[in-house]
Amino acid sequence: MFPKQRRCFGLLRRTLRRDRAVAGFTLIEVVLALTIFALLAGVVYGAFALGQGAVAKTQASAERNQKRRAGVDLLGSYIRSAFPYRSTPLDQTIFFDGASDHLAFISAYSQALGGRGMAKIQIFAQDADRGQAALSVEETTPVRLSGDGGDSGPSHRLVLREGIKDFRLAYLDPQAEAETWEDRWDGQERRILPRAVRLTYQDERGREVRWTFPVMMMVLAP
Repeated sequence: MFPKQRRCFGLLRRTLRRDRAVAGFTLIEVVLALTIFALLAGVVYGAFALGQGAVAKTQASAERNQKRRAGVDLLGSYIRSAFPYRSTPLDQTIFFDGASDHLAFISAYSQALGGRGMAKIQIFAQDADRGQAALSVEETTPVRLSGDGGDSGPSHRLVLREGIKDFRLAYLDPQAEAETWEDRWDGQERRILPRAVRLTYQDERGREVRWTFPVMMMVLAP
């Protein structure tokens, strides 16, 4: 091979080696690339987890609100259908025992019987831990009242709201000229149902919640 050709081949080999060296990656560049990739993956995963958590909280809140609305609707159906029940046709008294912390009455609406049929309803706040209570409703069917107000038959209890405080009931007098709310309503004494029932309590955040349900049947016992 001629000297000139050897110099050309040598120059070509050096150029190829230099190009291969320039086209490669150093260890620092690889570490930096991996670090950036890990940071981006962490950011993407954090955003995904945050989005998933927000969706789960929204769904849980919607389910709680739906359950509470269903409980309020059920409670309203019971009270609106309050019936002036007498143990016998000749009895002039009405079974309606209302106090500031509990209520027992007969309703023409029965959830257990598909919305039709008489049922004894009890509304009360069941004590729980740390001074809190659970708003509960209990339905008993069929209606079998004894002389002391007792009953027999299967009962179904449902917790409508947990973590409440200062539960109170009040009853609107239908015979008063002005709006008068009573802390107690005894059907044996008054022989008439109240015009409405009002429930008041504080929720788990300390906010006052108030519900007023009218009584649709206003029948005065003879």
